[in-house]
Amino acid sequence: MFRGKRILFGMMAVCLLAVFAGCRHTEETIPGLVQEGASAVTEPEVSVSGREEESALDEAGTEQKNENKNKDMEDMDAMDIVKDMRIGWNIGNTLDSTRTDLARTEQPYKFETAWGNPKVTQELIDAVLDAGFNVIRVPVSWTNHIGPAPDYTITQSWMERVKEVVDYAYGKGAYVIVNVHHEDWNYPYHDNLERASAEMEAVWAQIAEVFQDYDEHLIFEGQNEPRKIGTPLEWNGGDAEGWEVVNQTNKVFINTVRASGGSNPYRMLMIPGYGANCTVGIRHVEVPGNDNRVIISVHAYEPYDFALKPDGRSAWNHDTTAIDNLMNDLKTLFVDKGIPVIIGEFGAMNRENEPERSQWAAYYVGAAKKIGVPCIWWDNGLFEGDGERFGLFDRNTYACTYPELLDALMQGTKN
Repeated sequence: MFRGKRILFGMMAVCLLAVFAGCRHTEETIPGLVQEGASAVTEPEVSVSGREEESALDEAGTEQKNENKNKDMEDMDAMDIVKDMRIGWNIGNTLDSTRTDLARTEQPYKFETAWGNPKVTQELIDAVLDAGFNVIRVPVSWTNHIGPAPDYTITQSWMERVKEVVDYAYGKGAYVIVNVHHEDWNYPYHDNLERASAEMEAVWAQIAEVFQDYDEHLIFEGQNEPRKIGTPLEWNGGDAEGWEVVNQTNKVFINTVRASGGSNPYRMLMIPGYGANCTVGIRHVEVPGNDNRVIISVHAYEPYDFALKPDGRSAWNHDTTAIDNLMNDLKTLFVDKGIPVIIGEFGAMNRENEPERSQWAAYYVGAAKKIGVPCIWWDNGLFEGDGERFGLFDRNTYACTYPELLDALMQGTKN
């Protein structure tokens, strides 16, 4: 009984001392459970002005970090970046899928899976990177996710999903390429130039804003294969009108990104010629003379009758002529002039001929490696049937379906 009174009196004394000392519980105090024999500890009170100072310091630190990053990027040119690229992989027929019946839906996965591939996962990207690739190209079709003129606002849920997929690879230190892919607004005709330019500017301004703080590992590709769809000129390299309009829309893309914030004034940018064509179109690409962060994008399935032609041959027979000519053109037209090149799409479709494809792949990638041009395999997830069978990784199991071909691709990067 006496002990209980002593404890009670002691507690009263502590309270009186606390009052006289001016102690009070504030919002900044973090209450804790006081165990027997322990002293209660409260965090010091922080004034409003103190919090503002801390916030200002945090913002200043972030700005300094971004400024340092920009200074680093300012010292880089595209040739340096391309040299660090080993070999790449396309997430084809996925975010580039289109469905006019779902335009501007808030359910991005219905587009992502519309052409038969499952949703992209971190595990898939990890498997590809673990296999030796260090570049991931993310083809994206924006057409069904863009609002009306003049704002051409991109659906937020779509932008968020694109960013999520980019982050799967970017977060692992890989190079990532984001583009505009199957679009229905950038056809290269003079009478479409004004409209295409307006939409090009609006779309890339939004993309650039979302990714403005990403470093040199993120690359923007202005267009995919701009061409006159459904005409005899579609795949033969184009004409003067097509060359000129593609060059003009490429300039709009470059100027839009360069005028945006963050790291974008120094970002590496890829531009194609007409149709990303590797024979005629590449001879008419205009490269800004004062911008050393521009990369030429070329798509090359060579030799055509082995690599891409639907009823083509299954035996390569070490037919190197088309590949040798391609590499010589890329070297003469661009590389020798200090303009880097990326073969953004290449491959040889499956004809139940993995040994032939493997020999071809080792030679193709090795020939490109010798002139400093990295190659990005076009994987559309298709392994059989009548379509273009360029599948390499099973997107459900994450395993490579053709290990001999994979080994040959990696061997080519060591030549």
